[in-house]
Amino acid sequence: MSQDNIQDVNQEATEQEAAVASTVETVADEVENGIEAQLSAALADLDKARQDILYIRAEAENARRRALEENERTRKFALEKFAREVIAVKDAIDMALLDESGNFEGLKMGVDLTAKSLTNVFEKFDLLEINPIGEKLDPNKHQAISMAPSDEEANTVIQVMQKGYELSGRVIRPAMVVVAAAK
Repeated sequence: MSQDNIQDVNQEATEQEAAVASTVETVADEVENGIEAQLSAALADLDKARQDILYIRAEAENARRRALEENERTRKFALEKFAREVIAVKDAIDMALLDESGNFEGLKMGVDLTAKSLTNVFEKFDLLEINPIGEKLDPNKHQAISMAPSDEEANTVIQVMQKGYELSGRVIRPAMVVVAAAK
């Protein structure tokens, strides 16, 4: 090969080398720009996700607080209907106490009507009497305070000293009873 050919080949190689270097630099810049764009997009998505989580947490906390407030209001005013009904019974009792007519039959009849009114209020709100005369002793509903000789079977309620009450099937005061003693 001649000197001129060698120079041409060297020059061509140098030009190709420069072109390759330029292409590599361009590709490197494009990759770097793509990675930076992807990183920016990922960081933006992460920031949005953080904001969404904060929003969801705030909403959950607000819902929890509202539920607690509603429960408190419900607890506070749960007996409102019952109280209104019982107030009417108390008014009737107060009127009977103010009566100075001396008419005991009228007073007795008024007290009887008031007692029936109170019983109706109790039934309306599922507050039921436990009056177990003649029943077997049930320690879940009755409290035996004594035993007495009787012709009844042992542990049968023969006298109720104080009636018990249950609210919606739950005993809130057991009946105090006297039961038959074993023979």
